[in-house]
Amino acid sequence: MNKIRIGILGSSNIAQKSIIPTIVALDHIFELVGIASRDIVKAKSISSSLSISAYEGYGTIIDKKHIDALYIPLPNALHFEFVEKALKNGIHVLVEKSLGCNFNEVRNLVELAKKNNLALMENFQFRFHSQLDFLIKKLESKELGEIRSLKASFGFPPFNNLENIRYKKRLGGGALLDAGAYTTKIAQIILGTGLNVEAASLIPTSKKEVDIWGNAFLKQKETGLCASLAFGFDNYYQCGVEIWCSKGKISTNRLFTAPSSYEPIFEIETAQDKKAIKLPTDNHFVNMLNHFYNCTGDDNLKEMENKQNLDQARLIEEIKTKNYE
Repeated sequence: MNKIRIGILGSSNIAQKSIIPTIVALDHIFELVGIASRDIVKAKSISSSLSISAYEGYGTIIDKKHIDALYIPLPNALHFEFVEKALKNGIHVLVEKSLGCNFNEVRNLVELAKKNNLALMENFQFRFHSQLDFLIKKLESKELGEIRSLKASFGFPPFNNLENIRYKKRLGGGALLDAGAYTTKIAQIILGTGLNVEAASLIPTSKKEVDIWGNAFLKQKETGLCASLAFGFDNYYQCGVEIWCSKGKISTNRLFTAPSSYEPIFEIETAQDKKAIKLPTDNHFVNMLNHFYNCTGDDNLKEMENKQNLDQARLIEEIKTKNYE
């Protein structure tokens, strides 16, 4: 397999704790070239233990001479600028959610990725955990009958640091573009395309300049199926789904952020019994990066990601619009 030279833009927690170690472990398909940061001291500190290069400033690494692909875990408001620069330079992009701060940004980036035949993937690593496969197969088996509705919740208590980027409007903060994006994504995965936002509410506080919690109600055009979404930064911790079907229901509460050591538990209830099923551990970061690697060389996978990027951005934009109605 041909290795892909990949660079890292920024030194976020997810990059240091999850993505960089996984790239290093997948050294048969990736060559980790370097990390770029506005703080060169921090970049050198991270790079020194990995025998990779440190680049001062985000733009310095975005050069086809250095890399074939770029991972971007910067604040949301910086995504468009650097995703666009990478795509214009012929570089594949893996970017943390949310891909853009509005639909127009995402549409422009998708068009650029298509024009240059490049992979543009918004990172929802939970898509690649085996527990999602289990959930989908259980629903497809019709053991629980037909789907009637979906509830998705992702929220957590306030961050200790009031300067957290998620609280900063100028950096693209807010619960919708962070936690809410996960709930929007799972609704599409389970209920399919053709969803529209019927109602939404995004709640700020007097001390915060962004939405810190919210709700949305989505409806599938063809089937009439609905999804109820709840998300926030000021909530009792929730991280999962409950799917109500004609013959029972299935739920789990660690769908979006399962650690590699975690054994997921699904609760399945019917008129006959109620049981808990424990699944094996899995590493969704490994699976996700393998998928990204495959995307770079597969036009069908590129197009699939492009369609998902657009539909996700459309729904996020509709939630914003419905909030103001």
